[in-house]
Amino acid sequence: MTGESEEPPLTDRSSYKTWTTDKLRFNDTDMLGHVNNAVFATACETGRVSFLYDPERPMAPPGTDFVLVRLVIDFRREMRYPGIVEIGTRILRVGRSSILMGQGLFKDDECVATAEGTCVLIDTGRRKAVALPPELRQRLAEL
Repeated sequence: MTGESEEPPLTDRSSYKTWTTDKLRFNDTDMLGHVNNAVFATACETGRVSFLYDPERPMAPPGTDFVLVRLVIDFRREMRYPGIVEIGTRILRVGRSSILMGQGLFKDDECVATAEGTCVLIDTGRRKAVALPPELRQRLAEL
């Protein structure tokens, strides 16, 4: 151990500053009566999009965009219809051209899933990864 403080676990509600919600729909359920696992990935997308494309503070500079290159979900509890899923999103690591985002999905005050997603900044014309600009790195570091 290096003595550095560790990040709080993704299951810790208090570790998120950025929140959004998604409504669970009847058609989100599967044969077992719980919310299908694909809906968890959709909730993660809702959180990422809310974080990266907030009209008040869009992240991608002009001519660039973020693409998801990896998503890992840990399913912790089943979700059942009806209700709302709350999605917390935070930055775990900033790379040269990528960011690693951590997410927690909560329903009825219980963590039902956690996820880590890597997004890469690309030049939309060339469709190639580009380095995160210093001002964007600073904004991400503050989050």
